[in-house]
Amino acid sequence: MHITNSDINEYIKRMMPEREPVFKEMEELAREKHFPIIGPMCGVFLRQLALLIKAESVFEMGSGFGYSACWFAGGMNKDGRIICTEGSQKNRDRALEFFKKAGYDDMIDFHVGYAQDIIKKYDGPFDIILCDVDKEQYPECFDLALPRLRKGGIFIADNVLWSGRILDDKPDESTRGIQEFNKQLFASSGTLSSIIPIRDGLGMAVKY
Repeated sequence: MHITNSDINEYIKRMMPEREPVFKEMEELAREKHFPIIGPMCGVFLRQLALLIKAESVFEMGSGFGYSACWFAGGMNKDGRIICTEGSQKNRDRALEFFKKAGYDDMIDFHVGYAQDIIKKYDGPFDIILCDVDKEQYPECFDLALPRLRKGGIFIADNVLWSGRILDDKPDESTRGIQEFNKQLFASSGTLSSIIPIRDGLGMAVKY
């Protein structure tokens, strides 16, 4: 199920300026390994958010090999900090190589392990928290992230439209996690939330 018209998506991509070579390299690796990344349309949006709120601190719950972190970093001052989390040491090693190529290596702290355990070691407050872990874990991640987000900060979750499976009457575990999270996102007090229907859907909550 296409969330947005594929021809429209291609039109937007053609309109976008050339990306830094490191992004093309990461995108090629993602295609080769069938590894999910947020893609350039969402990446630009993340960078816009970082610029908009003058982000100085970002926490990523799920970083893969660093694609989203590179987009964030380009919208931050060089003294900004991004804390990445990932379950795979191999992905961390790849990410560190990409960060160095992009010139962002001094901005990144990259931890291997369970994102929910790692975020508990930090009080925050963070300017932005990104969630892109296993989908059944999204509700727990939101509960952990919100107290560590500053007022005016932004919580972002990827894949909240889940290729249309959010409409399933008999959802699997991952789909149930997204369905529960989306209800949680809009019901949360002290936040203003929306779903941005680009790519596979970005859930966004601004804390006030």
